[in-house]
Amino acid sequence: MDWSHYRFRSVWDLPAPPGAVYTALEQIDAYPGWWPQVRRVTRLDDSTGIVRVRSFLPYALEVTVHEKLRAPETGVLEVAMTGDMDGWARWTVRPRGSGGTRAVYEQEVEVRKALVRRFAVVGRPLLIANHALMMRGGRRALAAALAV
Repeated sequence: MDWSHYRFRSVWDLPAPPGAVYTALEQIDAYPGWWPQVRRVTRLDDSTGIVRVRSFLPYALEVTVHEKLRAPETGVLEVAMTGDMDGWARWTVRPRGSGGTRAVYEQEVEVRKALVRRFAVVGRPLLIANHALMMRGGRRALAAALAV
């Protein structure tokens, strides 16, 4: 097993229409304004930016994201990632119930940051919990932002 390889999946059920959720998720420059764990986004061009994230653990990860797919008609957003993590991430946004939305986040990455790799075996459960906390915080924050 490669202890630095991760697959994540998070489901966000949100009380907002799919179009509003998709619009919020495609505007990555605005993430730091509503998602506390996304500390900074630096736009490099129309489809590329540098994202710095930090959740509960005392370190930040910085990745360059490059847009691979933006398809509002199917509700899919996908990026390639390089830097402290190499891999990809994808949002899939679908209607749910009466007026709500289900946003599914999937990510597959290889962690490259030396500090995280050094403690890969013993730190793996902490990194997984850290990611879960970040995603929980993001879901709550987006729900609040969309309710305004």
